[in-house]
Amino acid sequence: MKNFLFLAFIFSVLLIACAKKEPADLYPQDTAKAQYDTVPVDSFSDGATSIDIVRQIRMSSQQYQDSVKEALKLQAEEKRIQEELEKENKKKQDEDKKKADEEKKKEKTASSNETKTK
Repeated sequence: MKNFLFLAFIFSVLLIACAKKEPADLYPQDTAKAQYDTVPVDSFSDGATSIDIVRQIRMSSQQYQDSVKEALKLQAEEKRIQEELEKENKKKQDEDKKKADEEKKKEKTASSNETKTK
């Protein structure tokens, strides 16, 4: 009889402990839901951002525009310096040609004077 009461007690404890319980609602209906999509998007699926669009977004940023303007300014400055150097070189070449022509004329006149005096 003692064993029967002990077994009945153990059986009732197990029955209560292992009984199917109603789970508590972790997400009740009255809670606020997120207003954004949290589903990950595969790079090949619909709605994925393509590389071209990302490139356009980066290109339209203010920092990129500023760097492009700076690069254009540097190119213009280099071009201006290059043109000034070309002008200076051209002037020097013209002066050298003039000096060479004058020296040739002087040599011709000197040689013609020598031939006349002989």
